[in-house]
Amino acid sequence: MTARRWIEHWDPEDEVFWAETGEKVARRNLLFSVLSEHIGFSVWTLWSVLVLFMGPEYGLTPADKFLLTSMVTLVGAVVRVPYTFAVAVFGGRNWTIISASLLLVPTVAAFTVMEPGTSFSTFLWVGLLAGIGGGNFASSMTNINAFFPLRKKGWALGLNAGGGNIGVPVIQLVTLAIIGASGGPRVLLGIYIPLIVVAAVLAALFMDNIASVKNDTGAAVDAAKDAHTWIMSFLYIGTFGSFIGYSFAFGQVLTNQFGRTPLQAAYLTFVGPLLGSLIRPVGGRLADRYGGARITLWNFVAMAAATAVLVVASMEKSLPLFVAVFVVLFVLSGLGNGSTYKMIPGIFQAKALAKGLEGEEAAAYGRRLSGASMGLIGAVGALGGVGINLAFRQSFLSYGSGTGAFVAFLACYGAAFAVTWAVYLRRPARQIPAKAAATEAEPQLSYAEV
Repeated sequence: MTARRWIEHWDPEDEVFWAETGEKVARRNLLFSVLSEHIGFSVWTLWSVLVLFMGPEYGLTPADKFLLTSMVTLVGAVVRVPYTFAVAVFGGRNWTIISASLLLVPTVAAFTVMEPGTSFSTFLWVGLLAGIGGGNFASSMTNINAFFPLRKKGWALGLNAGGGNIGVPVIQLVTLAIIGASGGPRVLLGIYIPLIVVAAVLAALFMDNIASVKNDTGAAVDAAKDAHTWIMSFLYIGTFGSFIGYSFAFGQVLTNQFGRTPLQAAYLTFVGPLLGSLIRPVGGRLADRYGGARITLWNFVAMAAATAVLVVASMEKSLPLFVAVFVVLFVLSGLGNGSTYKMIPGIFQAKALAKGLEGEEAAAYGRRLSGASMGLIGAVGALGGVGINLAFRQSFLSYGSGTGAFVAFLACYGAAFAVTWAVYLRRPARQIPAKAAATEAEPQLSYAEV
């Protein structure tokens, strides 16, 4: 580590600083953050692909496979909290090196045990290790949030997250290519081991730490006490929780409900996550322009409509309709991912202005609370993926299909729509005064533009 990798002065809200210095540095860090997070997502979702090709010789039931993927998702959600605060402890660059290197542990472990005869408990413990790949998202988003000005956060956070999310379809495509070439799971794992090393080395060479990013336990406490943190966590369950949950479960639904072979399922499963990942920056860009709350609201309407069609397709056992609409649902989840994450810094910036803060003081307040809240929101949102896999597991055990799970998801999207409207769009927008009087009660503000 060299001194030049620590940036002492960083003020992206200063337009002169941004144009002369900040944008170039921020974009460079964004690029290599995306690479590391991308591989982290691939490692995290590795088992969603591996279980498809673990045939009868492995001795796992469909319920075992859904339980395995649920637990991998759970670990990925939980580790997002400490990963969020690791950026301030170690520095964004330094933690990216560490977190990328840690991905070697689950990859090498899976390479070692991946053979028939290994017990389910061993597969479960090794799968749990892969959950650390889910933590890379939280640290990466917290780090990139500090690099970009508020007016660019929707695009930057959307691109960062979308580039990471695309690790899901990439691992599925790579697996499809390897299986098609008569390779095995160990060949897949062997490919990712050197890629992990490359990501860590590139982070060391080209990323930076921002010295002003410090852990603020008060900020973490304030974020946890703020109702908006938990409201946005619920909304993020509906968007990202759907994306990661469906990414883990889609292939298993195709094999168990529609009788597709693992290879046939693999030809279909990558399309939805790919499109959902690519469109996430678009969700952020639309939120920058029209307001995250508005985009999120109508996105939940569309997700509910798509889920209702999925219920029909599932009951009618129509594979073409089922796959087509499931892909649409992936796209909508990706769009909502971008719009909901854009809302977070905007909400806390609005609260800063309501307190009478302005200029850099308001921006610092917004960064402080939005950075602290992102880890909690990302962790709780990822728990939606656990719920989706457990819902599918129970639905198949109870009804022999995923129809019951889709009905539950439809109700959840309806609730998310209602919350978005009631909290962020119900009151008519009115201008926030430049210098609002500070009171103990929070002003009744509209967040329609966040």
